[in-house]
Amino acid sequence: MKFRTEINILEQDNQIDYKSRIVLFGSCFTENMEKHLSYFKFQNISNSHGILFNTKSIETAINDCVTKKEYAQNDLLFFDDIWLSYNHHTKFSSVYLDKTLHQINSNIVTTHKALAHATHILITLGTSWIYRNRETNDFVANCHKIPQKKFEKEFLSADKNTTILKQIISNIQKINTNASIIFTVSPVRHLKDGFVENTQSKASLHTAIHNVVDHKKIYYFPSFEIMMDDLRDYRFYRNDLMHPSESAIEYIWGKFKESWISKDSFSLMKEINSIQKSLRHKPFREDSDKHQKFLNMLSAKIDRVSKAYEHINFNS
Repeated sequence: MKFRTEINILEQDNQIDYKSRIVLFGSCFTENMEKHLSYFKFQNISNSHGILFNTKSIETAINDCVTKKEYAQNDLLFFDDIWLSYNHHTKFSSVYLDKTLHQINSNIVTTHKALAHATHILITLGTSWIYRNRETNDFVANCHKIPQKKFEKEFLSADKNTTILKQIISNIQKINTNASIIFTVSPVRHLKDGFVENTQSKASLHTAIHNVVDHKKIYYFPSFEIMMDDLRDYRFYRNDLMHPSESAIEYIWGKFKESWISKDSFSLMKEINSIQKSLRHKPFREDSDKHQKFLNMLSAKIDRVSKAYEHINFNS
């Protein structure tokens, strides 16, 4: 008797290997994927504007990077003694104007270069709900705990999300026509919007994605379905019952690996995993002969991998 439905993931033709260059945008689930890619030392860069949840904010971020927009003081807001950007996550905010602008603009320049040379672009969509600034009528990526009365909440329909996704694809292809673009819907439940509203939101995102997927350059990876239809149990959530647990994230990563990571990379991934675990090892006695022998063997492993792959660095 079967007690769960497992989703079969198809292997893709243009898979990721250690020559690939990956750029990621989107919600907090993007950060989960980036951590795994970084752990295994794949070449990647993530979230130029910080964590973003809706399609419109992601479009703005990608357009900023494609056009190399340079932010100036009049693009920022000074609120509660902090300089901040409505288009960016709070991690870019600072009490110093120059520091805020430098961090924003340097990230844009770096991500522009990464996008132009990317082989794979992974975009995680979180919600169809978005906030508009009542004073400027502009959409915002982050309200920064500014009084809610200054914003109006709106819903992006499937048609609107489709239009935005098409614009995202068009913007990317202005500087890179070869990259594979992989869309996925975050398995994080946005229950603060409401249970029914969360379902509407995810449905709109799913419809929009499948309106643009063409199985040539534009793909869909079913993170949401793996969480909802395969794992399908509260034991795979964190205590807030909204975010996937570590074991759930690990499982979804495993499915992504099956679909998108080249099998030729598996042996190197295994070796890097061994090195990473060894680097985290805490000896009982650091001055023992046994530990010194362990360190010498580890150093030899690191040298071998680093010489074979110049971009791999175990110091960060």
